[in-house]
Amino acid sequence: MKQTLKSLEKEMESLADSSKAEILMRFFKTGTGQYGEGDIFIGVNVPKLRSLAKKYYNLEYEDSLKLIKSPIHEKRMLALFILTYKFEKGDDKTKEKIFNDYIKNTRYINNWDLVDLSAYKIAGNYLLKRPKDILYKFAKSPDLWERRISIISTFFFITNGQSEDTLRIVKMLLYDNHDLIQKAAGWMLREVGKRISTGILLKFLNHNYKIMPRTMLRYVIEKLPENLRQDYLKGNI
Repeated sequence: MKQTLKSLEKEMESLADSSKAEILMRFFKTGTGQYGEGDIFIGVNVPKLRSLAKKYYNLEYEDSLKLIKSPIHEKRMLALFILTYKFEKGDDKTKEKIFNDYIKNTRYINNWDLVDLSAYKIAGNYLLKRPKDILYKFAKSPDLWERRISIISTFFFITNGQSEDTLRIVKMLLYDNHDLIQKAAGWMLREVGKRISTGILLKFLNHNYKIMPRTMLRYVIEKLPENLRQDYLKGNI
C-alpha cells in the first residue's frame, strides 16, 4: 500500500487514547499562561510514534513538512521522527535540505520533548564540522524553544568529544530565567563532565557556579561526589 499522509494520519488516529491525552496535556503544561499553552494531544505514546515513523519513513518529503505544522503535538513529533530517519539515511544534499527546513520551522518545534528528540540529531549532527552561528543566534532568541535548541544541539558535539560550543552557549544562558533552559544547560554541562572531562566541567563550574541559577547548578552537580556537591551548594569552593 502506498504510504500517504492520509493513511498515516488515519492509522495514527486509531491509536489515540483520550485518557492518555488528558494526562499528557497536564504533563506538558498546556494550560493558560503555561509554556505549552494551547497544545493539543491525542494520546499516542513515543514508542508507537517511533514505530509509525519507521513504517512511514518513505512518506513524501513535502508531506513530512505538512505534518510538522499540525496543531496536534504527536503529529509534530511523528514528523520530526520521520525527518530524523530521512536525515540519518540521506546524502549530503538531503541532510542540508532537512537541516534548513528544521531551522525554518522552529515555531512548530515548540515543547521540550520535540526539541530534545530532534535538535542534536538534526541540527547538532549537521553543524558538527560546520560554522555554528545559528546556535549562537538562537541562544539570544526571545523564543524559549530556539534557546533550548541552541544548547541541546550541542549534545551531538559532546558525543564527538567537543565541549567548546557547549561551554560558550551555557555562558550565554547563565542569566536565563526559564527553568527549562536552566535544566537543559545544566544537563549538557553534566554530559561534558561525564563524556569528555570532569576537569573541564569543574574548571567551568569554579568560574561560574556562584552566578549560575540554582536549578542549573543542581542539574550540573547531580552526579558529583556528595561532599563536592555540598561544597558547590554552600559556596565553599
